[in-house]
Amino acid sequence: MNSEIQKSNNEMTPRRPQSAQYRWRKMKTADVKAAEALLCDIENSYVGACARFVTRHASNEPVWLLRGKDKEPCNNIRALVINSKSTVIPVLNGINEIPPLNFLKGFLNKKKIHSVQGLKNEVIIIENEIQKTGRKTADIIDYDLMSLDKTPLEIKKYPAGLILCAPKMTDIDAVAPLQAAYEREEVIPKGSVFSPAASRMNIAQIIAGGRVLAAKLDGRFVGKINVSAVSFSRFQVGGVYVHPAFRGLGIAGRMASVFITSLIEKGKGVTLFVKKNNAAARKLYLRLGFTFVNDYRIVYY
Repeated sequence: MNSEIQKSNNEMTPRRPQSAQYRWRKMKTADVKAAEALLCDIENSYVGACARFVTRHASNEPVWLLRGKDKEPCNNIRALVINSKSTVIPVLNGINEIPPLNFLKGFLNKKKIHSVQGLKNEVIIIENEIQKTGRKTADIIDYDLMSLDKTPLEIKKYPAGLILCAPKMTDIDAVAPLQAAYEREEVIPKGSVFSPAASRMNIAQIIAGGRVLAAKLDGRFVGKINVSAVSFSRFQVGGVYVHPAFRGLGIAGRMASVFITSLIEKGKGVTLFVKKNNAAARKLYLRLGFTFVNDYRIVYY
């Protein structure tokens, strides 16, 4: 009889939600290795977050960790929220039920956030919290997150006389217009003002870093592709652009195939983001061998 009563009482006692077992707190120096271990395990879906984590400035770019309240085995890191410059990046690791993000309100009162970016369903969670502070959304862009871990398909059809080369600093005047056009077409969100000086600085840093390939036809620079970030074991490719007058000739495919092959040969995988509405680019990357990983979103404020 007593066992039946006990069983009945247990059934009536509400279960603590899973999120109640965990709490958010700011990352400490002693947490860095554990946070890196988590990110390495899930890197394929969080390349951008991993790259930002690696290059963050610990003194003024905080990271918040979701950890267990109790002792082992629950005090391992389950999720992170990373601040990198004016960007917030959630790494919720597939957890749908998390404790309230109360720390965000105080953080947003101190710092102006330009964007939130990450896996779409996780960005929506952060976006909902930010909306509670009264901040208005300026633009939302959705992408396909795609990855490749093998040598891409070789593109053999391209213009005769096409030359692929690594541009030098002396080529900046010729390459800068391509970077500027790329940023206007693919990067600048609604309501933002394009800065020629900032764009020129971007391409100067890219060329100085050496991870860029350009296409020349009849002595003219007509396209470019570059590494936009590096995480633990993956390169993030971006800045893929061909002048409109030279599109449809196979130049983008040839550039991407050669450049990505050189990255794969370094022993790392490759990840990229392509806008959902860019059907031509999505088709090209699938042809090269990329596979879809997840829906990605950037929300601008």
